[in-house]
Amino acid sequence: MPEKLTIGGQAVLEGVMMRSPRAFTVAVRKGGKPEAGIAIYKQELRPLSERFPVLKKKIIRGSAALFEAMWLGMRALNFSANEALPEEDGKKEEISPMAMAGTMLLAVAFAIGLFLVLPLLLTNLLGTKYAMVGANSLLFNLTDGAFRVVLFLGYVSGISFMKDIRRVFEYHGAEHKAIAAFEAGGSLTVQNARAYSRIHPRCGTSFLLTVIALSILLFSLIPGSWPIWAKGLSRLVLLPLIAGLGYEFIKYSAKHCANPVVKGLMQPGLWLQRLTTREPSDDQIEVAIRALEEAVAMEPR
Repeated sequence: MPEKLTIGGQAVLEGVMMRSPRAFTVAVRKGGKPEAGIAIYKQELRPLSERFPVLKKKIIRGSAALFEAMWLGMRALNFSANEALPEEDGKKEEISPMAMAGTMLLAVAFAIGLFLVLPLLLTNLLGTKYAMVGANSLLFNLTDGAFRVVLFLGYVSGISFMKDIRRVFEYHGAEHKAIAAFEAGGSLTVQNARAYSRIHPRCGTSFLLTVIALSILLFSLIPGSWPIWAKGLSRLVLLPLIAGLGYEFIKYSAKHCANPVVKGLMQPGLWLQRLTTREPSDDQIEVAIRALEEAVAMEPR
């Protein structure tokens, strides 16, 4: 096994997905009951960069990693949704892959509409009322970015009050604690993992906030005089670049978090994780550890 094995993860319904360089595992508490057993899904992976060497290049690798994470995340959610469903009269009706794919496509469309299209429309509307906003490209795009940040924080804060989402956030905390214990070289036990923070520098939440911040900077280069359809299209075109830059920043900051400047830039993302993670229960940490152990066990020694 490599000395420094990078493990990433994701909270799913009543469980945790873990991803190592060559393994993909999901551990889910059956029926969502703490006293029930743990269902496991695991699969060996061949890194995309081995099949397509161009994806090893900086910036490009970030977009590829995001696409792969979305694909694996959808599969993990499909498995977890079916395993977390309670049985009724000894039977359990499973969610089909097509239904889950349709749900994910709707979720992506909703995210684009809420965090990309709506802020643009609101800013454009503001620009028609206040000439200063419409005429100044920098002010227009800064206003658009401010709307995007407010909508994102409001959305995350709002869904955190939902019971099911809160449990996903608890599993998110369990995922971080398990990974932190592993990276520290400690024993993978519930008691040991609980001592670690639920905040982690390589979290997807920090990545999303980084993407929003970078989008504000890059979108500010788009001329305010362009028609709204051109502004919207240019934002979609720039998304892969923004995702790639965000990936590079998260990867770099995780290795240089002791640097005062890097630490300061990371801080907003770490603060945001206090919304997207919650302190997990022992049985949730147990699930996260199980997913991690399965992934590590599949790595070549």
